[in-house]
Amino acid sequence: MSAGSAPQRYPSFRAAVHGGEMVIASQPLAAQAGLDILARGGNAVDAAIAAAAAIAVVEPTNNSIGGDAFAQVFDGGKLHGLNASGRAPLAIDAARLSALPAMPQRGWDSVTVPGAVSAWAALGTRFGRLDLATVLEPAIRYARAGFHVSPGVAQKWREQVPRLRSQPGFEAAFMPGGAAPMAGTLFQQCALAQTLERVARTNGQDFYTGETARRIAAFARETGGALSAEDLRLHKPEWVDAIQAPYGTLQVSELPPNGQGTVALFALGVLAHHDVARFPADSAASLHLQIEAIKLAFAEVGPLVGDGDDAIAQVRLRLQAPCLEAAAARIRARQASDFGHAFGPLAGTVYLAAGDRDGMMVSLIQSNYMGFGSGIVVPGAGVSLQNRGACFSTDAGSPSFVTPGRRPFHTILPGFAFAGGGEPIAFGATGGTFQPQGHVQMMVRLHDYAQGPQAIVDAPRFKVGAGRQVVLEPGFPADTIQGLVALGHDVVARTESTWDFGGMQILHRKNGAYLGACDCRRDSHIAVR
Repeated sequence: MSAGSAPQRYPSFRAAVHGGEMVIASQPLAAQAGLDILARGGNAVDAAIAAAAAIAVVEPTNNSIGGDAFAQVFDGGKLHGLNASGRAPLAIDAARLSALPAMPQRGWDSVTVPGAVSAWAALGTRFGRLDLATVLEPAIRYARAGFHVSPGVAQKWREQVPRLRSQPGFEAAFMPGGAAPMAGTLFQQCALAQTLERVARTNGQDFYTGETARRIAAFARETGGALSAEDLRLHKPEWVDAIQAPYGTLQVSELPPNGQGTVALFALGVLAHHDVARFPADSAASLHLQIEAIKLAFAEVGPLVGDGDDAIAQVRLRLQAPCLEAAAARIRARQASDFGHAFGPLAGTVYLAAGDRDGMMVSLIQSNYMGFGSGIVVPGAGVSLQNRGACFSTDAGSPSFVTPGRRPFHTILPGFAFAGGGEPIAFGATGGTFQPQGHVQMMVRLHDYAQGPQAIVDAPRFKVGAGRQVVLEPGFPADTIQGLVALGHDVVARTESTWDFGGMQILHRKNGAYLGACDCRRDSHIAVR
C-alpha cells in the first residue's frame, strides 16, 4: 500500500449510504422527488429529470428552468453524453459588446437560450420509462403548494438580493414582502407551476415554441433584450461522445468543449507522470503536485475551450501523451510556479446523481451560472433566465468570442468514471471554475489514497487562484500549510469554508448496489430505497 493510501477520517456529520436505488442532490426535496419517481416505476433517467425539475423550483439561488444542463448517462453497457447548453441570441450586438473590456455579468446582455428543459425532454425521450407529465409532478407540486426554504438556499438568496433587485421581474418574483425569504418560509411560485404544466403536457416543446416561448420573447422585446422566439425555436440539445482518459486504474470521462471538463482530464494526465501516491494524503508534497497540475491545465487547455469542432480537436491534441509528458516536465518538485493561468468569476450550480436497480446511472449538472443568473424573471411565466453569456470573451482571438448563435464557454461538468473492475462512478462538484479542480481532487483521493466516497467528500479542499495563490479550506495540518509556503505558494488559509469550495456528490455502484456520499457544505441529501 502506498504512502497515505489508507482511508482517511475527516470531521463529518454524515456517513456513506448504501442502497439498491439512490438519488443524491444538493437539496432534500429534489432527491426525494427522484426517489418518488423510482417508486412509481421510473428508471434512473426519470428520477434524475424529476430531481432536476424539482431543484429548479426549490433551489432557485443556483439554477432554474431558464438555465442550462449537461449529463452523462450510463445505460448499463455504454456511456452517453448530452450537451444542452444554449446559444447567444442571433440579434446580439456583438460589435458593441466586443468593445467592452469584459462581458456584462447581469441583465439581458448576459442571457443565452436556456437549455435545461430541452435536456429533460431529450433524456426522457431516449431513455425514460415514464412520460414527462408524470415525472414533473413533484416539481409542479412544490411550485404551486410551495416549499419551505432550506437554510443554505436562504443564505444565498439573502446574499444575492442587493445585486439583483433592480433587474426586470426579479423583485416581484423573488422578494415577497420586499426581502429574501428566511429559512423555513413557505415560498410559492404559481406562475412557474403553470409553466411546468405546459412543459409537461408538451414534452418540453412549449418552452421553445409555445406560450412560454412567446412570453419570454415578448418580455425581451419590451425590456431591451435580444432573445427572440426564433432563438428559442432553433435550440436543440446535442448528444455527444464523452472524452475518456486513464488515471491509473480509473477511466475518467468528461464531456467535450464547450465545457471545461477536459481541464480536469489534462491535470490528471499530468499527475499520472508524478506518482502522487508516494506522498501522504493531505501532505504539502501531494498538494503541491495537484496544485501545479491544475494551474498547468488552466493555462494550456483552458484558453482552448470554446464552441465547435476546432475547439474539440485542439483539446484532444493536448490530451495526447507527448503534450502531457511535456507539461509534466514543467512542474518543479520544490518550487511553485506561475503558469499564466486565468479564471472566470465565481458561480452557482447544482449537481445530482441517480441510479436504479438495473444499473442505469445518471450524472447531471444544471446551472444559471451566477446564482439567480441574469436576474431577469419573465412575468407570468416564473422563468428566471441564466447569465451564461457572461462567459463569452470580448477578445476576438478567443474561441469563446461573443458571436451570434455561438455557445459560450461553460463551467459546469458532470463527471463519470469506471474503477479498475469496471465499477461505474457518477460524481460532480459545483463551484464554477472550482469544478475541474474538485474533479481532480476527488479522483486523486479515490485512486491514489483509496479513500471511500464520504471521506472524499468530507476532506478539506484547496482552490487554485491567480499566480502562485492557493486557498485552503480549514482542516489541513499546520505542517502542510507551512510546507506549501516553503515551496513558494501564496497560501490563504481560510478559517471557515465558503460556497466557492463547491458541493460534491458521489454515487458508486459496487457488487450490484450503490454507495452514496453527499456534502455537509450544502443542504445535500441522499434518498434511497
